[in-house]
Amino acid sequence: MAVNTSPESPLPVGEVSRLIGGWIDRLGAVWVEGQITQLSRRPGAGVVFLTLRDPSHDISVSVTCYRQVFDAVADVVGEGARVVVLAKPEWYAPRGQLSLRAAEIRPVGVGELLARLEQLKKSLAAEGLFAPERKKALPFLPQLIGLVCGRASAAERDVLENARHRWPAVRFEVRNVPVQGVHAVPQVVQAVKELDAMDEVDVIIVARGGGSVEDLLPFSDEQLVRAVAGCRTPVVSAIGHEPDTPLLDYVADLRASTPTDAAKKVVPDVGEELERVRMLRDRARRCAAAFVEREERGLAHALARPAIQDPHRMLDERADHVLSLLERGQRTLGHLLDRADSELTHTHARVVALSPAATLRRGYAVLQRADEHVVRDPAEVTAGEALRARVADGELTVKVDG
Repeated sequence: MAVNTSPESPLPVGEVSRLIGGWIDRLGAVWVEGQITQLSRRPGAGVVFLTLRDPSHDISVSVTCYRQVFDAVADVVGEGARVVVLAKPEWYAPRGQLSLRAAEIRPVGVGELLARLEQLKKSLAAEGLFAPERKKALPFLPQLIGLVCGRASAAERDVLENARHRWPAVRFEVRNVPVQGVHAVPQVVQAVKELDAMDEVDVIIVARGGGSVEDLLPFSDEQLVRAVAGCRTPVVSAIGHEPDTPLLDYVADLRASTPTDAAKKVVPDVGEELERVRMLRDRARRCAAAFVEREERGLAHALARPAIQDPHRMLDERADHVLSLLERGQRTLGHLLDRADSELTHTHARVVALSPAATLRRGYAVLQRADEHVVRDPAEVTAGEALRARVADGELTVKVDG
């Protein structure tokens, strides 16, 4: 429960320490899993001191136990071993220190570790972290390769030597980190994140030589798997040998069976590429030569045609035909014009012969009343009525005689 304090009524340090100890005592005994990083067994001492560390986080706690408790597992437990401890938290009030008093220590067996890894593998796969569609393609020729490996390790030497043998100009950004033990996971994760943040790094290789299941456990850690899954840079896993398959192999964009295999898969071989270029050049040359030869044959065939050898021959032949058609057209048009002229002359003669003017020239006249109506019947006029007589060369006025 909360304690009421104020600047005027503070609690003494001893009282605070006593309260913390009381709260911790309420926790009771708990089972704790971790990795032993420090172990102190002083000769003749009845108490064994050790440090238990969380492999995935930078957190550790001191543990004490009676010698007989540790002696029960001393043959199978040492520094670096994973253990499960039944311990009760204790608060040492004079120094303000928290520790665990172990009543039982059990080593974590390989079978149990593998079972836990299988369960973690299924859980991460269900989240889609191992899905093929998440895999990123590696660049054909990386300009700068990030390498995470142990310092002066065989894995580092294998990657660097094989890569530079294949492509001498390749460059590396190396991060040397612990590859086993309690400090491996956080430092490998930090190295991967640092390389992923560098824009010039094209691909990251995480490499380690072979080892036991316990030695390779850091590369199956959930924190590392999630860090690699979040990388924007392609990551290559090169852990152990062919049979070794840590969880990093499943989340990485490419799995290499060994560090040497990683160098071969990431860096192209300059000799092979030059040979491929030579083959492509020869193929292109053959294709170009075949194309030119085929076009030359086509051109020769076209030039052998009569129309190409004597191009004016066709024009001359067509010219005679065109001239014949022209003369025929002129004759036809002349006949048509002559016929039309004759028909026009006859038509004109008939029109002239049938026109009223021609009738008037023969001595006829047309009588019209004052309203210009033509007189056709003597009954239409009256005696003394003035009429207009139209003749061939003019008109005159006449009067009807009663």
